[in-house]
Amino acid sequence: MTKYPFEVSISEVEADIDPFIDAVFASLQSAFMVMPQGEGFVAYPVYEQGYEALKRATGGFKRLNSEEVLKVVVDCPMSFVVLRAIIGFSPPEWAYVASQDSGRKIEQGQVRALDRQIRTDPFKPLNLTASKLEGVTVLVESACRMIVEGAPEVGIGSIHRLDKADTRDGLGGVQSMADLGAPYAMLLYERFLGRPFAGHRDSVSQHVGDVIETAIEGMLVSAGIQFRKTKRAEKVRGFDQAPDFIIPDEFSPQVVIEAKLTEDDGTARDKVTRVQHLRELSNRKAKASRFEVIACIDGRGFGVRREDMKKLLRSTQGKVFTLRTIDSLLTHSRLAGFRTK
Repeated sequence: MTKYPFEVSISEVEADIDPFIDAVFASLQSAFMVMPQGEGFVAYPVYEQGYEALKRATGGFKRLNSEEVLKVVVDCPMSFVVLRAIIGFSPPEWAYVASQDSGRKIEQGQVRALDRQIRTDPFKPLNLTASKLEGVTVLVESACRMIVEGAPEVGIGSIHRLDKADTRDGLGGVQSMADLGAPYAMLLYERFLGRPFAGHRDSVSQHVGDVIETAIEGMLVSAGIQFRKTKRAEKVRGFDQAPDFIIPDEFSPQVVIEAKLTEDDGTARDKVTRVQHLRELSNRKAKASRFEVIACIDGRGFGVRREDMKKLLRSTQGKVFTLRTIDSLLTHSRLAGFRTK
């Protein structure tokens, strides 16, 4: 029968740590195959309507008049997202290039917010103030210029962001792709460069990470345990880097919990370092005032480096839980002494 590190003393873990590493690794679950849609997810039929609206407005991409494109962007905002996809820029990148082109300041945060607003309500015509309309006009003009001009020559050893199958040779390339479709090898190559679902994966990364925090919060509430859940980058008394949960509060911390779900081993290593630092903070206190450090983790990122898991087990005195074992959190930690329900 599998023994988990939180079920035994740290001395037993230290005596033969490898089986406990194996037990934690075996309980890790990966979430990279399935992602939450999240607010602002654009299904293909929705995206296609924006594409067709832009295609009609440009005569099948035979012409690219910025005034005509602006009109379709205002009337069918999903076309704005399609236009951004053609140039292949993120909203902040588009804002930066448009600012450089025009000499006018385009706030990157505003473009990001507009892009999200459109993805949330893709067919609601834009109702913009004069200043915001001016900003969108500059963005459209900049995108149209880049598409028409295509990719400029760059030095050996470099590649331009517009050097893509559709935009390399200017508007004619976009028109050809629209008329004939993309060669499959080129489609696969550009997918290889960009990662499938990359933008969406980035936009919902916080939702993915919230899975563990939500599970912990629900468990603490159901057990009637007082806790302090910190916000990202929040400054908290007594901690130079605030843990995700402090029980009962930061004025008399008895238990701290770090939570993370990640598919990336580099991110996992960063979390291990944070947990080690929390252990150091606890050890600096008088013995009676030391807090227990708990790690609640999941995702394949934590299953890459055995040495990192050793550090995590030692820093938490074996108190490492995953989504599969999180039900044991209340019975195999100091949290048991705080239950009121």
